[in-house]
Amino acid sequence: MTTPFKTIRARAEKRKGGPKALNKLLPPKPDLKALARLRDDRALAEMTRRVFCAGFAWSVIEAKWQGFEKAFLGFDPGRLTLQPDEFWDGLMKDASIVRNGAKIMSVRANASFVRDVAKEHGSFGKMLAKWPASDEIGLLSLLAKRGSRLGGNTGQMLLRFLGWDGFVTSRDVVACLRDAGLDVAETVTSKRDLAKVQAQFNAWAEETGLPYTQMSRICAMSIGENYSNETLARFVGGEE
Repeated sequence: MTTPFKTIRARAEKRKGGPKALNKLLPPKPDLKALARLRDDRALAEMTRRVFCAGFAWSVIEAKWQGFEKAFLGFDPGRLTLQPDEFWDGLMKDASIVRNGAKIMSVRANASFVRDVAKEHGSFGKMLAKWPASDEIGLLSLLAKRGSRLGGNTGQMLLRFLGWDGFVTSRDVVACLRDAGLDVAETVTSKRDLAKVQAQFNAWAEETGLPYTQMSRICAMSIGENYSNETLARFVGGEE
């Protein structure tokens, strides 16, 4: 029997200065209509940003982002899928972006991925808007199998930054789950552990009616290092 979510929330409220202070630190409720309107070029842009940020200083990627936008033709999937090998070879020498060959080529693969999904569902955003939060592991599996370099934490962070309603298995979130009695490893990577995490969040969603992204953030704030409210405010919508 795992801990009821109300107990976890009460602990987070105590750490953050009360219910009102905690609520100010939560990300907004996901907007499915806005997600359905997401343009495919912005979906591909965020994929690229997450891929390049993985294992790299985010500040460097952000500082160069206008260069990325120009170099990758505004992340238009249709235009990018038509570019010849010479175009991609040229990007390896482009100092306006981070010249990581494997990550650059992931953009080529992900342009095709976004375009294929758009053909199937109308747009990448429409596909996301229709995908239930109760099956994040299914969506993560799709990203890992059909996308390039979108597995693991990168896929979770992509969904979070795009505004999809999901959990993130960050260190603090997993610590919260383990403290609540869920039998998972300290680092959640296996399908078995991910299925357990999904089932637990599904149960908490039924208990509370809260969005998964808010439950995930509350979990993170209920345990581990107690960051200042000012620091956490900068994380809203982003990392936990």
